[in-house]
Amino acid sequence: MVSDKRSIAEVDEIRNAPAYKKAEEESGLEVTVSVMLPKILWMKKYEPEVFDFSNYFLTPNDFMIYQLCGQACTDELNAIKYQYSINKQAYPSELLNQLGIPQSKLPKVVRTGELAGIMHPEISKQIGCKEGTKVVVTSYDAICSFIGSGVSDEGEASDVSGTVTVFRMLSKKSELKHSGKTYITPFNQGNFNIIGGSNNLGGGLIEWVKQCFYANEANPYELMEKDASESELGARGIIFLPYLLGERFPLWNDSARGVFFGLERMHTRKDTTRAVFEAAAFIDRTMMEAIQETSAEVTTIRLSGGLARVNLISQIKADVTGKEVIVLSEFETTASGAAMMVLNGQEHIPFSELTNFSRKRMTIHPDMENHAKYNQLYKLFKETYKTLEPMFERRLELLKTISNNKEIQIENL
Repeated sequence: MVSDKRSIAEVDEIRNAPAYKKAEEESGLEVTVSVMLPKILWMKKYEPEVFDFSNYFLTPNDFMIYQLCGQACTDELNAIKYQYSINKQAYPSELLNQLGIPQSKLPKVVRTGELAGIMHPEISKQIGCKEGTKVVVTSYDAICSFIGSGVSDEGEASDVSGTVTVFRMLSKKSELKHSGKTYITPFNQGNFNIIGGSNNLGGGLIEWVKQCFYANEANPYELMEKDASESELGARGIIFLPYLLGERFPLWNDSARGVFFGLERMHTRKDTTRAVFEAAAFIDRTMMEAIQETSAEVTTIRLSGGLARVNLISQIKADVTGKEVIVLSEFETTASGAAMMVLNGQEHIPFSELTNFSRKRMTIHPDMENHAKYNQLYKLFKETYKTLEPMFERRLELLKTISNNKEIQIENL
């Protein structure tokens, strides 16, 4: 699972392997605790019986395919998490040998839209599908939601904010700079590159605010939006660092944590809620800037996911980024994108002809006066993180000396 962070030491071990640099260059992916090889290596070291007994190591969606039809396979874009090279169409055999991970334990790699197999008859009966139902490979949620957002032109970006924020951009440029902050993934079926990544919390921030401050309210989301609108731009001086679970793209800092900076006696729930709303927009801007370091320019942002239902946040995102924001009618673009991949792969329908999956609900234009103000606040937001960055690791080291190691249960966001 992506959020399993036990394999930090294994990340360093892989990075120090002689064959790693070549694998990183060919896959275009820097190894982190979020991807597959460190997790597999951790299993090999600490659960050797399970490692030896296992036939395959699969991502959750690939495991679902295996359960449905008995085929251990994954798509090209998911396979990158194993340092797979799309250009060479190969796993990093030299690196795998050095790590002692048999390639036979990794799934077969196919293109999106390709047939995996036929659903097991007993499962077809259980879930109400016809016998002989086809199981077709699509991709993981972030890629599906990007395709489902209906991006088609150079510079169009997609912000899908469910629990996490997925921010990616389409580019047809042949030469892009690798910055080390963002993924650049060739999507051969669409003849374009997908640039960007996913963070750890997007809409999940709003769920956290609900649990902390609005748990007993009858209509918490409506009240949150009302409260935030009754504060003011800049949350009356509060900056919120939204890294409650550490951060993936674009900071790649597992130690970072959330911070309210600038709290005063005058502040209320309205201001802290507004600060969280603005932080959700600052997240988009940090992602957008990381993407633009590749020499690709974001032109517009297509918005979907649960967070897109909050109109105030959508407007703040337009104001903070200075970009036109298109809010889609279909919020569940992950399902739409999976359907589009199936139609493209099985019926050979070009993605450009599948536009009915991503209709516009409204277009939001940035208020450029607000944008100028947010430029100053965003600068403070980045400076706050940079100043506190060395403190996050110190905090974790301190906690190791004083923590009682009791298990903590966190309600699902």
